[in-house]
Amino acid sequence: MPTPDFILELRRSIGHDLLWLPAVTAIVLDPPRERTLAVRRADNDAWTPVTGIVDPGEEPATAAVREVREEADMECTPVRLIDVRAHPPQTHVNGDRAQYLVHCFVCEHVSGDPFPADGENTEARWFPVDQPPPMKEHFLDQLQLALEDRPETRFRR
Repeated sequence: MPTPDFILELRRSIGHDLLWLPAVTAIVLDPPRERTLAVRRADNDAWTPVTGIVDPGEEPATAAVREVREEADMECTPVRLIDVRAHPPQTHVNGDRAQYLVHCFVCEHVSGDPFPADGENTEARWFPVDQPPPMKEHFLDQLQLALEDRPETRFRR
């Protein structure tokens, strides 16, 4: 699902002005923790973990599970919150400005085979955790956090 309806409604009122949005990243690992899920985005061809915007009133962990289901047609269980970070403001190709507060969860695969289910991605597949696809540095950093299995969440200060 591309842009959520609630954002389209907001954009009718505020145009391209900056929106502060809660978001999620789901680092999905298979139970033996040998593989990680990645999707190739349709808009820019980049490999990423599953990401998405939290709907109004939705819990971030629930949003992570929903996004994995929508984008990769898989079921997962959130294990823990591993990273919280504010991304810098960005301007999308249509001129919309947004800044995201991202809650990154490590999730465990429950069922399903990766499939680009909603048109937002052109591919969805497993990669060995020690050979992920080329991704932005912060995604690789979050994958390493997931694999370290530390109990605490990392916060920026």
